[in-house]
Amino acid sequence: MARRRPNIFYIHTHDTGRAIAPYGFKADTPNLSRFASSAAVFRNAHCAAPSCSPSRAAMLTGRWPHQAGMLGLAHFGHRLSDPRHHLIHTLREAGYISVLGGMQHVADRADRVGYDRLLLPVDTEPVVDTVCPAFEAFMNDPPEEPIFASVGFTETHRPFEEPGAGEPPAWCQVPAPMPDTPETREDASAFAASLRRVDEGIGRVLDAIRNAGIWDESIIIITTDHGPPFPEMKCNLTVHGTGVMLMMRGPGIPETAGSNAAVEDGAGAAGTVEPAPPPGSIEPRGGPSLIDSLVSQVDLYPTLCELIGVEKPEWLEGESLLPLLRGERRQVHEEIFAECTYHVEYEPMRAVRTPRYLYVRRFDERPAIVPANCDDGPSKSLFVREGWIDRRPAVEELYDTLLDPQERRNLAGSPQYGEVMGDLAGRLQAWMARTGDPLLDGPLTRNPRR
Repeated sequence: MARRRPNIFYIHTHDTGRAIAPYGFKADTPNLSRFASSAAVFRNAHCAAPSCSPSRAAMLTGRWPHQAGMLGLAHFGHRLSDPRHHLIHTLREAGYISVLGGMQHVADRADRVGYDRLLLPVDTEPVVDTVCPAFEAFMNDPPEEPIFASVGFTETHRPFEEPGAGEPPAWCQVPAPMPDTPETREDASAFAASLRRVDEGIGRVLDAIRNAGIWDESIIIITTDHGPPFPEMKCNLTVHGTGVMLMMRGPGIPETAGSNAAVEDGAGAAGTVEPAPPPGSIEPRGGPSLIDSLVSQVDLYPTLCELIGVEKPEWLEGESLLPLLRGERRQVHEEIFAECTYHVEYEPMRAVRTPRYLYVRRFDERPAIVPANCDDGPSKSLFVREGWIDRRPAVEELYDTLLDPQERRNLAGSPQYGEVMGDLAGRLQAWMARTGDPLLDGPLTRNPRR
């Protein structure tokens, strides 16, 4: 008798970045910490776009946002160029039943994505109080077929929850690179309340999977779409916008593979793929498997295909992460890419990131920052009042992510880094050409929102 394929639970949040306790952020997230304690934790994972719909579209189609047709937000009229590229269609052919419980944001309506079952009415807000009861009821009588369930929460998207007794502003960590001020602490306390709430929801989802008796036969992925909704984070291509939590466990995923660190090939190199030592030379240990290698969310699709034993579609851009999880490689990428075209307004940017450097290029000549692409809140009000929106963004940016982990010191134009910058600019240009990036034909003029 053929072995039943594992269930897949894709649990995701909105605008969380890496602001959770397992990534060193001072946050009250006990359920995420409990999950991380026996999961593979990717410490250097990035989204393909720091904007909601483009990020999710890339993750679920395995293609870069401009290839997938999702240059902006679904509720502003942007659409997948080929909905058949969505992961649920590959899984359906492999015998899976697809279930949507909560947030999706790759289509303007949940019933237009193609899931077999919707756990919530189309117009229901996907928050903990609606998502969790519906998911728990579903898990009380799960189908016999292997399940792919997307369970998404919106709590860490603005507007935030009201701060509770556990989030006094003076105690809250302000997300980097934000300044520590009364305004940002007030904002951070509300974010902390939302984060605590979504952690409670994730805990209920994980408990429902355990209580259904299918924990050991389920692949569980926990991630988010992009960085938190603060100035110079969401909608930016530095680590504060593209850095995401990414944790996974389940059949085929070692729990104690040990740490896996990125390796540079010589001083000043832009990053090379190096084989890991033989698996036996990495001493197994209890607890999480910490993966420091550079990865992108477009890698999830091919990873799942390999884990469940189905052929990878030819359109996939990512790489399977199993060589990292098994300790067979230190890196699967010499570089990854990220992009932003539209959010609320047009702000075209592209980036290439290696294990050592980040290069960002803007494709417009705006004289100032685009304030509409930063969500309103106390932190934004402070920044606007202090002249933030009058600053002219650099056309090119280069950061040494090892010596400058906050990615604040722009090295573009420095003679010392001329060779590195030329190499990365060439890689970005080649990627844009290979993937048919429409920006190479000039500025885009059609925003479906208009």
